[in-house]
Amino acid sequence: MIRVGIVDDHKIVAAGLEKLVNETDVAQVVGVAHSVAGCRDMLEEIQPDVLLLDVSMPDGSGIDLCPKIKAKYPQVKVLMLTSYGELATVTCALEAGADGYVLKNSMPEEILEGIQAVASGARFLCDEVNLMFKTRDDNPLELTRREYSLLRLIAENRTNAEIADRLCLGYETVKSYRKNLNAKLGAHNTVQLLQNAKALKLV
Repeated sequence: MIRVGIVDDHKIVAAGLEKLVNETDVAQVVGVAHSVAGCRDMLEEIQPDVLLLDVSMPDGSGIDLCPKIKAKYPQVKVLMLTSYGELATVTCALEAGADGYVLKNSMPEEILEGIQAVASGARFLCDEVNLMFKTRDDNPLELTRREYSLLRLIAENRTNAEIADRLCLGYETVKSYRKNLNAKLGAHNTVQLLQNAKALKLV
């Protein structure tokens, strides 16, 4: 049996995951925590084979916690289980040492598949995340020189009016360029745009 730990600040979600895992014949939940501090306490007592770890918790980030877990308990496989599906967040989690990444809207079978995969030593990405990476790899990101200039000015917190003045463009043209940048980087707002740009080392 694969021994599973769950770390999620939403108790209802954690309880649902515990029920899902315990109803299988391949895994069993051995510990549940609802915060970063609780996770540390749990791991002092018991080290599961696979730790289902949420990204956002009231007292910290699962991504920041991940490398600390891997350093102290290298045998524990970390499967991020979260609602955050942005490219930047997934990239940061994998760079932090996560063994897999599953979205909470995944099918129960996919969550269980992820637990088994990382327990066996493989990396696992749910279908939605895997498709996002495949799409990115199949369509390498190409920005024009003007788009790079625009991105740098956005990173400097320049307004559209300031950007238009600096690049000698019309205000509406700048808005159009920003819309194209968001589409290319899979962003819905400026914060997400800059997060994804940093993850791809564009700024």
